[in-house]
Amino acid sequence: MVEIGKFNKLKVVKHVDFGVYLDGGELGEILMPIRYVPDGCKDNDVVEVFVYRDSEDRVIATTEQPYAVIDDFAFLKAVSVNNIGAFLDWGLMKDLFVPFREQEKTMEEGESYVVKIYLDTKSDRIAASSRLTRFLDKTPADYKEGQSVDLLICGLTDLGYKAVINDSHMGIIYKNEVFQKIDIGWNVKGFIKKIREDGKIDLSLQEAGHERIGGAAEIILSKIKEAGGFIPATDKSAPDVIYKLFGVSKKVYKKACGALYKKRLILINEKGLKLTDKP
Repeated sequence: MVEIGKFNKLKVVKHVDFGVYLDGGELGEILMPIRYVPDGCKDNDVVEVFVYRDSEDRVIATTEQPYAVIDDFAFLKAVSVNNIGAFLDWGLMKDLFVPFREQEKTMEEGESYVVKIYLDTKSDRIAASSRLTRFLDKTPADYKEGQSVDLLICGLTDLGYKAVINDSHMGIIYKNEVFQKIDIGWNVKGFIKKIREDGKIDLSLQEAGHERIGGAAEIILSKIKEAGGFIPATDKSAPDVIYKLFGVSKKVYKKACGALYKKRLILINEKGLKLTDKP
């Protein structure tokens, strides 16, 4: 069965002056315009193509690669806006339509947005929506605290960054716990920090502190050695300064320094961290 909005492997039925026709099963023969036909393509060859409807509602095949397909979340740029909606660049000649009713906020030309690509069942056309929550899994999340997950940063609130988790749930990374550069549309690795009683999910960009102390301690020790035996970092240093120096959160930094101090590998004073004479 041919799936509109996805890649399909279809057999070449016949050649014509303006392209080739592919066996589309229940959809009949599907045209692949000549500009998309691979060199050396022959009848009965099987080709992998993306299938969609063109502006005249015809089912068309292309060997072009869209940036995303149906059911994907993607970060796409609005290339035009008119009185019926917005159009996004998604890598194909025909832009991707976002109806006004599917815009979380009114889209502006030149701006980029995180959207969900879907098939409009009424028109059988591919469309996109920035109203992400209605496409997310409504069942309670069964993630484990500390579990590694894939995140798509999709919004910014007063509390922090909203992120889509594994294409299925929404979570938040609190602003005061972000120690690296991230932005809307970025795909990053993250961790489940906590699932609250109301079902909302707190996220972290770093592993839980107790899992990272060993590696963090090694990093801090190595950085002090590289700096000649002393680094002016203290408990009063700002979290972003700590992250810039060592690539860890301030909480992890303090625990790692405590571990190094107990092993008598460093001295800690009001000016910073200093190596001991211990080999």
